[in-house]
Amino acid sequence: MAKVIVITSGKGGVGKTTTAAALSAGLALRGHKTVVIDFDVGLRNLDLIMGCERRVVYDFINVINGDAKLNQALIKDKRLDNLFVLPTSQTRDKDALTQDGVERVVAELRQDFDYIVCDSPAGIERGAYLAMYFADEAIVVSNPEVSSVRDADRMIGLLASKSRVAEEGGSLPQRLLLTRYDAERVEKGEMLKVEDVQDILAVPLIGIVPECPSVLQASNIGTPVILDEKSNAGRAYAEAVGRMLGDDIPVTVPRGTKRGLIDRLLGRSA
Repeated sequence: MAKVIVITSGKGGVGKTTTAAALSAGLALRGHKTVVIDFDVGLRNLDLIMGCERRVVYDFINVINGDAKLNQALIKDKRLDNLFVLPTSQTRDKDALTQDGVERVVAELRQDFDYIVCDSPAGIERGAYLAMYFADEAIVVSNPEVSSVRDADRMIGLLASKSRVAEEGGSLPQRLLLTRYDAERVEKGEMLKVEDVQDILAVPLIGIVPECPSVLQASNIGTPVILDEKSNAGRAYAEAVGRMLGDDIPVTVPRGTKRGLIDRLLGRSA
């Protein structure tokens, strides 16, 4: 029976879809049959990051409405045999997602997959609610910035009260993934320190993904950044996947690159 993991946050632009793509690819790399679902109806982006946008024929909403079978909508990744994508619709509104429909699709996927990764839209609207409702575990994505952390804190509260696990009297496991971490900006006081974020959110830290140009490069070519072995961000995501699977990997805080005297005098960045 599959484990359902929701990738969520309160704020947009923190890297949820990048994270959903990377973690699902990482799970597949480790031998687990994985499907990643796009819950952001109307603003479909997961298929672009996964590099399968031209292969979309049927989508999540078609399956919910009975216009297509689940196997017709699932897209098999070209690089990883264990990885599948369930894209969503660009033309429907978010009301097209129904609780009964999502439950039916998730139940069917549970029979055939090890992991179901749900790429949640930002905020607390219907798509985000349904992405979290059926989750067995949540990964809350946040940048180390005040507005992002505040919105993540709001989402943590909703996960603790609005998920089905919570409604049934249980506690939904939650972990924090910090993205776009820039050590030099932290040193300048422009971003929050890791320990400050942890004090505010009070959920276990599963990883720190540094600010890295390879993330944008990977998105532009439709490849999960975790597949770039030379990327600092890719390696950080791979370590996060290891921790998800129980590997004993310490979380290290990225350090800034110190510049030499000539670089500082000329105002050059490292």
